[in-house]
Amino acid sequence: MFDFSVPVDRHGTWCTQWDYVADRFGAADLLPFTISDMDFPTAPVILSALQQRLTHGVLGYSRWKNDDFIGAITRWYQKRFDSVIDPESLVYGPSVIYMVSQLIRQWSEPGDAVLIHTPAYDAFYKAIEGNKRQVFSAPLQNTAAGWLCDMKALEAQLAKPECKIMLLCSPQNPTGKVWTRAELQTMAELCARHNVRVISDEIHMDMVWEGHQHTPWCKVGKGSWALFTSGSKSFNIPALTGAYGLINDERDRQDYLSVLKGQDGLSSPAVLALVAHIAAYREGEPWLDALRAYLQSNLACVARALNGEFAQLNWQPPQSTYLAWIDLRPLGLDDEALQKALIEQQKVAIMPGYTYGVEGKGFIRLNAGCPRVKLEEGVKRLIAAIKSLQ
Repeated sequence: MFDFSVPVDRHGTWCTQWDYVADRFGAADLLPFTISDMDFPTAPVILSALQQRLTHGVLGYSRWKNDDFIGAITRWYQKRFDSVIDPESLVYGPSVIYMVSQLIRQWSEPGDAVLIHTPAYDAFYKAIEGNKRQVFSAPLQNTAAGWLCDMKALEAQLAKPECKIMLLCSPQNPTGKVWTRAELQTMAELCARHNVRVISDEIHMDMVWEGHQHTPWCKVGKGSWALFTSGSKSFNIPALTGAYGLINDERDRQDYLSVLKGQDGLSSPAVLALVAHIAAYREGEPWLDALRAYLQSNLACVARALNGEFAQLNWQPPQSTYLAWIDLRPLGLDDEALQKALIEQQKVAIMPGYTYGVEGKGFIRLNAGCPRVKLEEGVKRLIAAIKSLQ
């Protein structure tokens, strides 16, 4: 029904991944597997809804707090996560990172600390340090059983008086870890014990693969917490902007909305983002499920190709996300030399693991959200770059 195999030329569309690859990699015309958007058109039901709204012709100020938008979100959580959410707890924002940054400012003071699990999404470091807060790190451990958090070490960080917030990535980027409900409950108890507020970024919630289940923080949260997310990753609509979330405490919620409207002047949402979310959450499930199957096949393709050439890697697809977090440490490569070979010899852009903190050294993050023909070419170039260094 849906064909994800046809390449779409994104050149000349002001595309961050394709048109501006030189900004990060120093060279243009590279085959990119970088920022986490996908090379697929969004769901036809979304395109149809957007076209219908544009045909109306009037693009004036709007409101996010309407029955259609709220109803679509509550339905999605009920059906996909068996979670009943309180509509009154919903909030809107232009992006998840904006919402994260605003609550960091709201819930802490300059010099306070925000704890993250590392390696971590690079925007987390920027949001914390850009707001003049400290980064506290809880390194994840790569074990035979998957990525694990040392809960005793985590509590030691949470117990420090300057630690005010735990910023959780669930599912985790870049490792693809899906937190179990037991792990989330333990972290919720530890944060409550030490009066640490929780912000849970769940933007990859719909990209959890077979054998694993995403548990929204609203099912386990204690004390003051917020859950922020968007349909932008799932339905490939980040260019529309727009995010939403839950803030459980009424005063915290009103403080957030007061800043959104009064200080930042962002109370009128991007109306096309509302239209897209409503269409996605009402009618987009068949497309999303087909996409999820295609992405899982893409990740399996990466595993076959890499392990076929380098058996010692024994790389396994992640538990979630279309981001292949690949541990190349068994090959003993130099990170800088590998990037040089990828960019200068193979003309391909793949994110170096050290982008996500010191724990990412020796890894790369390859975006597999693309047609298979592009992915196969990219992995072929990666293999060639590795072989040139051996």
